[in-house]
Amino acid sequence: MKKLALRSYAAAAALVAFTGFASPASAQDAGSWQVKVLGSAVLPDGKIDKVDLDLVGLPAGTQTKANDNYVPTVAIEYFFSPAVSLETICCVTQHDVDATTGLAAGSELVSNAKLIPATFTLKYHLNPGGVSPYIGAGPTYFLWIDANPGAFAKAAGADKTTMSDELGFALQAGLDVPVNAKGMVVSLDAKRYFVGTTARWYAGGTKVIQTKHQLDPWVLSAGVGFRF
Repeated sequence: MKKLALRSYAAAAALVAFTGFASPASAQDAGSWQVKVLGSAVLPDGKIDKVDLDLVGLPAGTQTKANDNYVPTVAIEYFFSPAVSLETICCVTQHDVDATTGLAAGSELVSNAKLIPATFTLKYHLNPGGVSPYIGAGPTYFLWIDANPGAFAKAAGADKTTMSDELGFALQAGLDVPVNAKGMVVSLDAKRYFVGTTARWYAGGTKVIQTKHQLDPWVLSAGVGFRF
């Protein structure tokens, strides 16, 4: 699924770039603020990096995977100059974590974990005012606002699950294609996050499992922006 999404995103980027270069560039000097409304594919890893505590005897080689999700996203961007801007995003994404090896494949360990990926990226825009590729980078803070034991974990006796909030880093690249002279653009965006989490399972108030997980999601987005 992740490879298919990446190939589809690359094909869409090529199509939008061709369309943009085939038409006259439009001015993007309508203002210092830009708001984008996007659809985003959130494609995390979720594998176990380290088992810190195991009082239940997990099978050797137990490994996990977080599921992909597709969510609406709002990006708000301030331009310090035509080429330099600061962007933040707003979205909530929800994920399950399932076993892939060790336990029976598909055994649900975490259910409906909700995540706010608070992110700021400083961006540099090439060719501002025309078809404008950009790159960016900045800090992110993954804030988990809910997590529940999955069906398998509940059946094994878990009654509480937590996932730690963590500070990480994000890299970004994308393309803005002007639609008109009033500041409307079509936008394609890709972010790669580098961040993890520590998951803990409890039974009767006692912590029985603690594992560190590599999340490192790709977030691929497409939508429209409005400059004002």
